[in-house]
Amino acid sequence: MSDSVKKVALLSAYDRRGLVSFAKLLVDCDYEVVSTGGTAAELRAAGIKVVEVSELTGAPEILDGRVKTLHPNIHGGLLGVRDNEDHVRQMAQLGIRNIDVVVNNLYPFVETVRTKDVSLSDALENIDIGGPAMTRAAAKNHPDVLIVVDPDDYERVGQMIRDDTVTPRERRRLAAKAFQHVAAYDTAIAGYLREDGGTVELPEELTFGYSLVAKPRYGENPHQNAAIYSLPGATGGVVNAEQLHGIEMSYLNYFDADAAWSVAREFAESDKHAAVVVKHANPCGLAVRDHQIDAWEAARLGDPVSAFGGIVAFSEPLNSETADKMRGLLLDVVIAPDYDDEALDILRTRRRTRVLKVDADAPAMLEVRSVAGGALVQEPDSLTGDAFQDFQVVTERVPSREEEVDLRFAWRACRFVKSNAIVLAKNCALVGMGAGQPNRVTSVNLATGVAGVDSSGAVMASDAFFPFPDAVELAAKDGVRAVVQPGGSVNDQAVIDVANELDMTMVFTGRRHFYH
Repeated sequence: MSDSVKKVALLSAYDRRGLVSFAKLLVDCDYEVVSTGGTAAELRAAGIKVVEVSELTGAPEILDGRVKTLHPNIHGGLLGVRDNEDHVRQMAQLGIRNIDVVVNNLYPFVETVRTKDVSLSDALENIDIGGPAMTRAAAKNHPDVLIVVDPDDYERVGQMIRDDTVTPRERRRLAAKAFQHVAAYDTAIAGYLREDGGTVELPEELTFGYSLVAKPRYGENPHQNAAIYSLPGATGGVVNAEQLHGIEMSYLNYFDADAAWSVAREFAESDKHAAVVVKHANPCGLAVRDHQIDAWEAARLGDPVSAFGGIVAFSEPLNSETADKMRGLLLDVVIAPDYDDEALDILRTRRRTRVLKVDADAPAMLEVRSVAGGALVQEPDSLTGDAFQDFQVVTERVPSREEEVDLRFAWRACRFVKSNAIVLAKNCALVGMGAGQPNRVTSVNLATGVAGVDSSGAVMASDAFFPFPDAVELAAKDGVRAVVQPGGSVNDQAVIDVANELDMTMVFTGRRHFYH
């Protein structure tokens, strides 16, 4: 190598956005640039003098490039402490130079495994080994070595290098970012290898490598800071949606839009249209119809008052007829898997309404909730196993064909309503809902109050068993004739007896769907 008094910058990055400009700045600041493979070729093509890593190590790249930076001359140069006399002496004896700046980001593992039908060998080939080791070494020794993993930091860091104003605090910030970069990468690999034909595994150690998507102005309330993150490799879901129109999404917009989209996906059927209106994460309007415009109108009528300022989701691409019918009602967010051109033009006349296009094929992820000192993690709730033909009619009166269809609809809907959940449905539309109450009787009162005269002839679903007959008696007074619930209470027989006395149908599912 040339002049030994020069500082050394080691550049080896898969994501090379802005790298040439940053390398030129380093050269202008009298750094000697060391690089590998494709990075070195790109820098040379830009007229930058580059020293190959093999020159620094005295060893060639081997095993198809799998081994190139794993060498004492690299890691000694990264890990040597500059004010440790013993380190300085050993490095001088071995001819190891200090490395002062490292620019590194990793092989595209996430992008690779996102590809449909990727082979295990291709996935393994895109697991970076030397990069994480080099990044971690530089970050460990950040008082002496500047580590940069994000191209978005080049301008800021470059200016500091030029002005000789890189502070210990900035070094520590960059080191933290580097460790997080590697941690997220390792998390993605562990998650991929943990997958086994869709089986959900809850390991003894679990990490989540989230990537920043957006920073809304505030969180649930104006005094709370907030950010929105995505899981590596995830393309579906509301956080990865394409916003086609409207003002910036808020924290609660994301929260409610996720609830709405979850319901719309659940009710997606090849020959039907589902429309859902959500307020405060609860569906207050929901309907399934042959035509989208009819589904929208029935969903809106489920609770016209709450629909104002609501979040609306559709299971199928939004057409212009439905978009036109939505005029005049204030809506915060509209979500669909796609939009007709004319429908999108109509929605774009709404200055504030956010319009989201969401990938319909998002896989279910583990559910994580923060609690003091840790987290609660579970596999997502699912209706798999809730085969209606296996449900048990426990009353003397059996459901009519129409009631059976509505009972199935109501049972599916109540899974998305906060416990204690009560849903009233008629003609495959939600007509009343009670959510989040400390007892089921209050939820029934709320549901029948919203439904009004539509309670008569409606069916009722409860996400968990009735501990006493009172809720069933209350529903019957408002005309409910059929009920679906999990069963399992010590008072099941008393509840069944009351249903029989009232000439009601009751179906047990044998499965609870709490949603807190």
